Amino acid sequence: MKVGEKLPEVTFQTRLRDETIEGPNPYRWEALTTSDYFKGKRVVLFSLPGAFTPTCSTYQLPGFEKAAAEMAELGIDAIYCLSVNDAFVMNQWAKQQGLENVKVIPDGSGEFTEKVGMLVRKDNLGFGCRSWRYAAIIDDGVVEKLFEEPGRCDNHGEDPYGESSPETVLAYLREHQGAKA
Repeated sequence: MKVGEKLPEVTFQTRLRDETIEGPNPYRWEALTTSDYFKGKRVVLFSLPGAFTPTCSTYQLPGFEKAAAEMAELGIDAIYCLSVNDAFVMNQWAKQQGLENVKVIPDGSGEFTEKVGMLVRKDNLGFGCRSWRYAAIIDDGVVEKLFEEPGRCDNHGEDPYGESSPETVLAYLREHQGAKA
């Protein structure tokens, strides 16, 4: 993933609530593409190693949820959290986090993450393939700005966090508010 590059077109297998379905699991499968999420919008995309993990659940996701109103004022149309987790896990995590502003994108097979060059092995933690932690501003499917944690590699011994924080993204948006809004 690099500034100026167009995001790869992939299909994400999502589960959406459907009130027409009766019973304890009122959800249906819906395939959504990269274009469905990003076309014609300026968005913040952030990706992280996994749903329900400590840094992701305590700082990064809640921070973006809290920053949503200011990001909207600064020209952001949507905020997406992507992880190499399936739709069931991502939906339950969103529910547990009480999300109202951030939308989750399940990249269960890691196809998108691999195509943008952010797929890493985390076998040292028993995770398998996961996303490296990053955030990006995407304008109509093209990377405007990338905030990548340092040291991307397989089986990294630590979980760096700072470059992809909502505070860092907000600082950029404030500084460049007239440029794209």
